[in-house]
Amino acid sequence: MNTDVIVVGAGAAGLAAARALAESSARVIVLEARDRTRGRVLSQPLGSLDVPVELGAEFIHGDAPETSAYLREAGLAKVETVDESWACDANATLAKTDDDFTSVDLFERARSLERDESVDAFLQRFERDSELRVEARRARAFVEGFEAADTKRASVRAIADELASGTDATSSRPVGSYAPLFAHLEQRCAIAGVDLRVDTRVERIAWERGRVTVETRDSDGTRATLVGRCAIVTVPVGVLREKSGGISFAPPLPNVKQAALHGIEMGHAVRVALAFRTPFWERVSEGRYRDAAFFRCESGAFNAFWTQAPLGGRSIVAWAGGPRATSLDRLSEDERVALALDSFGDLFSERDLARSEFEAGVTHDWSRDPFAHGAYSYVVTGAEDARAQLGAPLEDTLFFAGEATATDGQCGTVSGAFGTGLRAAREAISALAGARPA
Repeated sequence: MNTDVIVVGAGAAGLAAARALAESSARVIVLEARDRTRGRVLSQPLGSLDVPVELGAEFIHGDAPETSAYLREAGLAKVETVDESWACDANATLAKTDDDFTSVDLFERARSLERDESVDAFLQRFERDSELRVEARRARAFVEGFEAADTKRASVRAIADELASGTDATSSRPVGSYAPLFAHLEQRCAIAGVDLRVDTRVERIAWERGRVTVETRDSDGTRATLVGRCAIVTVPVGVLREKSGGISFAPPLPNVKQAALHGIEMGHAVRVALAFRTPFWERVSEGRYRDAAFFRCESGAFNAFWTQAPLGGRSIVAWAGGPRATSLDRLSEDERVALALDSFGDLFSERDLARSEFEAGVTHDWSRDPFAHGAYSYVVTGAEDARAQLGAPLEDTLFFAGEATATDGQCGTVSGAFGTGLRAAREAISALAGARPA
């Protein structure tokens, strides 16, 4: 037997699980298909910026106890985002707004529904009400933009429960990007003795109680077989659902697990990071937007743009979620960057100025990424128990983690992934303690 635990995936959940296991004296091998760790966290240098831009996860949502604990341990800080937001009115003119994009009171009514329904079906009744039409429109924009979800498929009760958890009530960022935090976590894994192998794709997991056999292949086509006492699977739902090029299980995952996989969908989002020579938006209109954090627009290619306030800086993120992201599928990466640049300049009627100040841009297509198949997860109508069902262990041998299995409202977040990795590690440690060595 090669090891005690084989962890599949070296994203937030996988690294958290591996470290906890190794520090509990378990032998751990982590297998990562990418040529890098960190999963859907992707911090990348851009132009002459001092701090990397984030092409994946950027924010810390809510109290985020797991992320906060890791930051304290590493001696790192986080900074709260500021509230100043501007939104385009019907004439495409920016106006200051006090609306909190994540405070959509309408969804509280969904928690009392006798039967679940789609967000679209729920909102349609309010969109016909003259008094509630504006709030319903905001609610739809929230689900499409913030949740990156298809309103015709997304569960309204699941969205309502997530909002009620308070996870999205506040947000912050790790100072200096997520890169230092993950570097610290990887270092602690190494110190604890974790055997971390990148560029190693898992193709098949054969399992029976107390034993897993994992077949792998690297980018050169070299195949290998590893044997462990149990495995923790942390890859995204999009990968687990993939029939061609995904992971096969022998025996196949039981029906309840298959149903859970089909009850969770991957949201579609496009994020473009732009670097400028100076923060020109702070100077236009006599400094009107000097302290702006977010710019939202109901029309146009992108749902929102945001600055790095309150830290300042010369970078902007353009964000499209849901249907708007889907509409950008036909564009190349260069075309997406160009569209984001012009769309941001158009907010201020300063397209030429934005172009003259532009230094560099970059994006990453998570939906076409073979190791993600989407941005982050949401629950479809009628599948409110899917996250718990997906995260449930099988025969004390297969354990499941990742943001899609978070049941505390932290789904779709780094802290949610950390938390599920730690939960799966505890489950595996308990199973190992109660099992006879093979």
